Amino acid sequence: MTKLWTVAELALWEILRRRGVLLILLLFPLAFYLSRRGDHLGQSIRFVCLGIGWALSTAALFAGSAARGIEPRLRLSGYRAHHLHLGRLLALWIVGIALSVPYFLLVRLDQHDVRYGAIALIMLLTVATAAPFGLALSAVLPRDLEGTLVLLVVVGLQMVMDPADAAARLLPFWFSREIATYAIDHTDADYLTRGLVHGVVVAAVLTALVALASGIRLRQRGHLRVVSVR
Repeated sequence: MTKLWTVAELALWEILRRRGVLLILLLFPLAFYLSRRGDHLGQSIRFVCLGIGWALSTAALFAGSAARGIEPRLRLSGYRAHHLHLGRLLALWIVGIALSVPYFLLVRLDQHDVRYGAIALIMLLTVATAAPFGLALSAVLPRDLEGTLVLLVVVGLQMVMDPADAAARLLPFWFSREIATYAIDHTDADYLTRGLVHGVVVAAVLTALVALASGIRLRQRGHLRVVSVR
Protein backbone atom coordinates (compact mmCIF):
# COMPACT_ATOMS: atom_id res chain seq x y z
CA MET A 1 0.00 0.00 0.00
CA THR A 2 2.89 2.36 0.75
CA LYS A 3 4.34 1.82 -2.71
CA LEU A 4 0.95 2.47 -4.26
CA TRP A 5 0.69 5.83 -2.50
CA THR A 6 4.26 6.68 -3.42
CA VAL A 7 3.51 6.24 -7.12
CA ALA A 8 0.29 8.24 -6.70
CA GLU A 9 2.21 11.08 -5.03
CA LEU A 10 4.78 11.10 -7.83
CA ALA A 11 2.03 11.26 -10.44
CA LEU A 12 0.20 14.01 -8.54
CA TRP A 13 3.39 16.04 -8.24
CA GLU A 14 4.02 15.65 -11.96
CA ILE A 15 0.54 16.99 -12.71
CA LEU A 16 0.52 19.76 -10.08
CA ARG A 17 3.82 21.24 -11.17
CA ARG A 18 2.33 21.96 -14.60
CA ARG A 19 0.23 24.93 -13.58
CA GLY A 20 -0.62 25.92 -17.12
CA VAL A 21 -2.01 22.46 -17.80
CA LEU A 22 -4.04 22.59 -14.58
CA LEU A 23 -5.54 25.93 -15.59
CA ILE A 24 -6.54 24.52 -18.98
CA LEU A 25 -8.04 21.43 -17.33
CA LEU A 26 -10.05 23.64 -15.00
CA LEU A 27 -11.38 25.98 -17.68
CA PHE A 28 -11.90 23.52 -20.52
CA PRO A 29 -15.19 22.03 -19.24
CA LEU A 30 -16.42 25.55 -18.48
CA ALA A 31 -16.12 26.43 -22.17
CA PHE A 32 -18.24 23.37 -22.99
CA TYR A 33 -20.83 24.41 -20.43
CA LEU A 34 -21.10 28.05 -21.49
CA SER A 35 -21.29 27.15 -25.19
CA ARG A 36 -24.75 25.61 -24.68
CA ARG A 37 -26.06 27.37 -21.58
CA GLY A 38 -27.81 30.20 -23.39
CA ASP A 39 -30.28 28.11 -25.39
CA HIS A 40 -30.01 24.47 -24.35
CA LEU A 41 -29.63 24.07 -20.59
CA GLY A 42 -29.95 20.30 -20.78
CA GLN A 43 -27.20 20.04 -23.37
CA SER A 44 -24.97 22.28 -21.28
CA ILE A 45 -24.97 19.63 -18.55
CA ARG A 46 -24.14 16.90 -21.04
CA PHE A 47 -21.40 19.02 -22.55
CA VAL A 48 -19.76 19.89 -19.23
CA CYS A 49 -19.58 16.18 -18.38
CA LEU A 50 -17.96 15.48 -21.76
CA GLY A 51 -15.58 18.37 -21.11
CA ILE A 52 -14.52 16.80 -17.81
CA GLY A 53 -14.01 13.48 -19.56
CA TRP A 54 -11.92 15.02 -22.33
CA ALA A 55 -9.83 17.09 -19.92
CA LEU A 56 -9.08 14.16 -17.63
CA SER A 57 -8.41 11.77 -20.52
CA THR A 58 -5.90 14.26 -21.93
CA ALA A 59 -4.20 14.60 -18.54
CA ALA A 60 -4.03 10.81 -18.26
CA LEU A 61 -2.61 10.54 -21.78
CA PHE A 62 0.27 12.88 -20.98
CA ALA A 63 0.77 11.39 -17.50
CA GLY A 64 1.16 7.93 -19.02
CA SER A 65 3.66 9.19 -21.58
CA ALA A 66 5.66 11.07 -18.94
CA ALA A 67 5.88 7.96 -16.74
CA ARG A 68 7.67 5.82 -19.30
CA GLY A 69 11.07 7.18 -18.36
CA ILE A 70 10.77 6.58 -14.63
CA GLU A 71 8.96 3.24 -14.64
CA PRO A 72 12.06 1.07 -15.34
CA ARG A 73 13.87 2.68 -12.41
CA LEU A 74 10.92 2.09 -10.11
CA ARG A 75 10.82 -1.53 -11.21
CA LEU A 76 14.48 -1.91 -10.30
CA SER A 77 13.64 -0.44 -6.90
CA GLY A 78 11.14 -3.20 -6.17
CA TYR A 79 7.89 -1.74 -7.48
CA ARG A 80 5.61 -4.14 -9.29
CA ALA A 81 3.49 -3.45 -12.34
CA HIS A 82 0.25 -3.12 -10.37
CA HIS A 83 1.86 -0.54 -8.06
CA LEU A 84 2.66 1.61 -11.08
CA HIS A 85 -0.60 1.58 -12.99
CA LEU A 86 -2.90 1.56 -9.95
CA GLY A 87 -0.93 4.35 -8.28
CA ARG A 88 -1.17 6.47 -11.42
CA LEU A 89 -4.88 5.74 -11.75
CA LEU A 90 -5.40 6.71 -8.13
CA ALA A 91 -3.71 10.05 -8.70
CA LEU A 92 -5.79 10.73 -11.81
CA TRP A 93 -9.01 9.79 -10.04
CA ILE A 94 -8.17 12.25 -7.28
CA VAL A 95 -7.54 14.98 -9.86
CA GLY A 96 -10.77 14.07 -11.65
CA ILE A 97 -12.87 14.29 -8.49
CA ALA A 98 -11.26 17.62 -7.59
CA LEU A 99 -12.07 18.83 -11.11
CA SER A 100 -15.67 17.63 -10.96
CA VAL A 101 -16.66 19.13 -7.60
CA PRO A 102 -16.78 22.80 -8.70
CA TYR A 103 -18.70 21.89 -11.84
CA PHE A 104 -21.23 19.89 -9.87
CA LEU A 105 -21.70 22.91 -7.61
CA LEU A 106 -22.08 25.08 -10.72
CA VAL A 107 -24.84 22.82 -12.04
CA ARG A 108 -26.43 22.65 -8.59
CA LEU A 109 -26.63 26.44 -8.32
CA ASP A 110 -27.31 27.28 -11.97
CA GLN A 111 -29.74 24.54 -13.03
CA HIS A 112 -33.16 23.76 -11.64
CA ASP A 113 -35.61 20.90 -11.85
CA VAL A 114 -32.95 18.26 -12.53
CA ARG A 115 -31.96 15.16 -10.60
CA TYR A 116 -28.72 16.24 -8.97
CA GLY A 117 -27.84 12.78 -7.69
CA ALA A 118 -27.83 11.47 -11.26
CA ILE A 119 -25.62 14.38 -12.35
CA ALA A 120 -23.14 13.47 -9.61
CA LEU A 121 -23.25 9.85 -10.82
CA ILE A 122 -22.43 10.93 -14.39
CA MET A 123 -19.40 12.87 -13.19
CA LEU A 124 -18.22 10.00 -10.99
CA LEU A 125 -18.48 7.50 -13.85
CA THR A 126 -16.81 9.99 -16.19
CA VAL A 127 -13.83 10.26 -13.84
CA ALA A 128 -13.70 6.48 -13.40
CA THR A 129 -13.71 5.99 -17.19
CA ALA A 130 -11.64 8.93 -18.45
CA ALA A 131 -8.53 8.14 -16.39
CA PRO A 132 -8.00 4.57 -17.68
CA PHE A 133 -9.10 5.65 -21.16
CA GLY A 134 -6.28 8.19 -21.38
CA LEU A 135 -3.75 5.77 -19.89
CA ALA A 136 -4.85 3.06 -22.32
CA LEU A 137 -4.31 5.42 -25.25
CA SER A 138 -0.84 6.32 -23.96
CA ALA A 139 0.02 2.62 -23.76
CA VAL A 140 -1.31 1.73 -27.21
CA LEU A 141 -0.23 4.83 -29.16
CA PRO A 142 3.47 5.73 -29.07
CA ARG A 143 3.06 9.50 -29.59
CA ASP A 144 1.02 12.06 -27.67
CA LEU A 145 -0.23 13.71 -30.87
CA GLU A 146 -1.83 10.49 -32.06
CA GLY A 147 -3.55 9.98 -28.73
CA THR A 148 -4.82 13.57 -28.72
CA LEU A 149 -6.27 13.13 -32.19
CA VAL A 150 -8.06 9.97 -31.09
CA LEU A 151 -9.51 11.86 -28.14
CA LEU A 152 -10.75 14.58 -30.48
CA VAL A 153 -12.43 11.98 -32.69
CA VAL A 154 -14.05 10.17 -29.75
CA VAL A 155 -15.43 13.31 -28.13
CA GLY A 156 -16.59 14.63 -31.50
CA LEU A 157 -18.45 11.40 -32.23
CA GLN A 158 -19.89 11.45 -28.73
CA MET A 159 -21.43 14.84 -29.44
CA VAL A 160 -22.88 14.17 -32.89
CA MET A 161 -23.88 10.49 -32.89
CA ASP A 162 -27.43 9.51 -32.09
CA PRO A 163 -27.27 7.72 -28.71
CA ALA A 164 -30.01 5.37 -29.91
CA ASP A 165 -27.65 3.89 -32.53
CA ALA A 166 -26.04 0.61 -31.59
CA ALA A 167 -22.63 1.91 -32.65
CA ALA A 168 -22.90 4.75 -30.12
CA ARG A 169 -22.70 2.22 -27.29
CA LEU A 170 -19.13 1.47 -28.30
CA LEU A 171 -18.08 4.99 -27.30
CA PRO A 172 -16.64 5.23 -23.78
CA PHE A 173 -18.89 8.06 -22.57
CA TRP A 174 -22.21 6.82 -23.96
CA PHE A 175 -23.49 6.38 -20.42
CA SER A 176 -23.44 10.14 -19.89
CA ARG A 177 -26.18 10.66 -22.50
CA GLU A 178 -28.39 7.99 -20.95
CA ILE A 179 -28.07 9.12 -17.35
CA ALA A 180 -28.33 12.78 -18.37
CA THR A 181 -31.61 12.01 -20.14
CA TYR A 182 -32.87 10.46 -16.90
CA ALA A 183 -31.64 13.45 -14.86
CA ILE A 184 -32.80 16.27 -17.13
CA ASP A 185 -35.88 14.93 -18.89
CA HIS A 186 -37.15 12.94 -15.86
CA THR A 187 -37.55 9.75 -17.86
CA ASP A 188 -38.02 6.31 -16.30
CA ALA A 189 -35.26 4.46 -14.48
CA ASP A 190 -34.38 2.32 -17.53
CA TYR A 191 -32.12 5.14 -18.78
CA LEU A 192 -30.37 5.24 -15.42
CA THR A 193 -29.88 1.47 -15.36
CA ARG A 194 -28.50 1.30 -18.91
CA GLY A 195 -26.14 4.18 -18.29
CA LEU A 196 -24.92 2.79 -14.98
CA VAL A 197 -24.25 -0.68 -16.39
CA HIS A 198 -22.47 0.77 -19.42
CA GLY A 199 -20.29 3.09 -17.32
CA VAL A 200 -19.25 0.39 -14.85
CA VAL A 201 -18.45 -2.12 -17.61
CA VAL A 202 -16.44 0.38 -19.67
CA ALA A 203 -14.48 1.57 -16.64
CA ALA A 204 -13.68 -2.03 -15.64
CA VAL A 205 -12.65 -3.03 -19.19
CA LEU A 206 -10.41 0.03 -19.63
CA THR A 207 -8.79 -0.50 -16.23
CA ALA A 208 -8.07 -4.13 -17.14
CA LEU A 209 -6.64 -2.99 -20.48
CA VAL A 210 -4.32 -0.56 -18.69
CA ALA A 211 -3.16 -3.33 -16.37
CA LEU A 212 -2.51 -5.68 -19.31
CA ALA A 213 -0.68 -3.08 -21.40
CA SER A 214 1.39 -1.95 -18.43
CA GLY A 215 2.42 -5.50 -17.60
CA ILE A 216 3.43 -6.25 -21.18
CA ARG A 217 5.41 -3.01 -21.54
CA LEU A 218 7.28 -3.45 -18.27
CA ARG A 219 8.29 -7.01 -19.16
CA GLN A 220 10.00 -5.76 -22.28
CA ARG A 221 13.71 -5.00 -22.13
CA GLY A 222 14.27 -2.59 -24.96
CA HIS A 223 17.71 -1.58 -23.63
CA LEU A 224 19.02 -5.16 -23.94
CA ARG A 225 20.50 -6.41 -27.18
CA VAL A 226 21.31 -9.98 -28.12
CA VAL A 227 24.90 -10.32 -29.27
CA SER A 228 25.88 -13.44 -31.18
CA VAL A 229 29.22 -14.96 -30.19
CA ARG A 230 31.17 -16.92 -32.79
